[in-house]
Amino acid sequence: MRTVEIIEKKRDREVLSRDEIDYFVQGFTRGEIPDYQVSAWAMAVVLNSMTVREVTDLTLAMAYSGDTIDLSHAIPIAVDKHSTGGVGDKTTLVVEPIVAACGLPVAKMSGRGLGFTGGTLDKVESIPGFRVNMTTTEFIQQLKDIGLVLSGQTADLAPADGLLYALRDVTGTIPSIPLIASSIMSKKIAAGAQAIVLDVKVGNGAFLKSLDGAVLLAETMVGIAEMTGRKAVALISDMNQPLGLTVGNSLEVKEALLTMRGLGPLDFTEHCLEVASQMLVLGGQTTNKEQGRSMAVKALQSGKALEKFVSLIEAQGGDSSYIYDTERFPRASLITDVRSYNSGYLKEIHAQIIGEVAVDLGAGRTKKEEAIDHSVGIELHCKVGDFTEIGQVLFTIHANQPALVEPARVKLLSALTWSDTPVECLPLFYTTVTTKGTLLENDFLPLF
Repeated sequence: MRTVEIIEKKRDREVLSRDEIDYFVQGFTRGEIPDYQVSAWAMAVVLNSMTVREVTDLTLAMAYSGDTIDLSHAIPIAVDKHSTGGVGDKTTLVVEPIVAACGLPVAKMSGRGLGFTGGTLDKVESIPGFRVNMTTTEFIQQLKDIGLVLSGQTADLAPADGLLYALRDVTGTIPSIPLIASSIMSKKIAAGAQAIVLDVKVGNGAFLKSLDGAVLLAETMVGIAEMTGRKAVALISDMNQPLGLTVGNSLEVKEALLTMRGLGPLDFTEHCLEVASQMLVLGGQTTNKEQGRSMAVKALQSGKALEKFVSLIEAQGGDSSYIYDTERFPRASLITDVRSYNSGYLKEIHAQIIGEVAVDLGAGRTKKEEAIDHSVGIELHCKVGDFTEIGQVLFTIHANQPALVEPARVKLLSALTWSDTPVECLPLFYTTVTTKGTLLENDFLPLF
């Protein structure tokens, strides 16, 4: 085969064979295909899309480009969840213990935050000693021992995806449904997932701004799962305002702990219960979502979910005393309230702006090598639809650098818009995508 012919074929909107896709993925993984040809091919995919069969073949080629994990000897079924990223999304910290407490083991590989969306690993590392770099042997053994593990992804897992993403990031080829879907699903398949709940965010605080785009991505990923013999369901969830009431690493961990004690924000609690119930159904713990929800609620109310979280922290070297005494978490030196200059009904709390302020304060990173400050962040005291008075506290800034406080205050207020008339609350979820929504094999996916 000749690499240039594969590029030309996709340029001309032709369908690539499985052998051609395997050849191409193996070639750039081994360094035999230069970056400029990989970039040209990626741009051709952005412009001309792919069939669902092509995307599935690309997913599998990337999944098996390096090491894979087989969990079948450790647990009956490997159920996982994935969120496409959002502001204040600490769902994994609550959902995984709930599901594990219901008797369904969960093996989770998470990532770090980059840009205005936070990363699960950054959050949980607010707990001193917690170790996220686990070997495959340790990963599987802990899953057997306590039924729950939360780790970072090794570089040897789906290496083709990492190489391709690095090029996409600098060549303007990020916005492609086939490339996004194959990136997400290749890592899940390589990590051994057999059933996957996908939480696809949509709105101003997500990388997908339109509902149509979010549904298309969801349908594509569910279709990949079906074609590869796996089960999946995708929830399209709102990210037009932060999820919960905190943004920032230790602040979000404390909110997750409150939620596991039954004291968390209503929107975040409901979100976690929905995702957990879907995982319990996919994992065969129950036959319907209503029963799954009842099981999830019981796990919260009985304290079993919190107990499972403590087991997770201790198993991975974390100091569990922080779980029982949240005052031990790092606290920012400057705590400043942001008060309203207006009265009326909140019409918008722009999630991306809130996330950007958190990054400005040091809670996130713009480059992968940057360090983060676990103590800083933002507390929200209002949600869309609330009525606010002049002088009412809207946000609380947690900062360690005095020079950052005033710019943060100004930027936070810019994220808000008001209405003189009542405003409806935002929905938590818009729709659910199952295999019934899978695109036909020979249909080209519409452009992003």
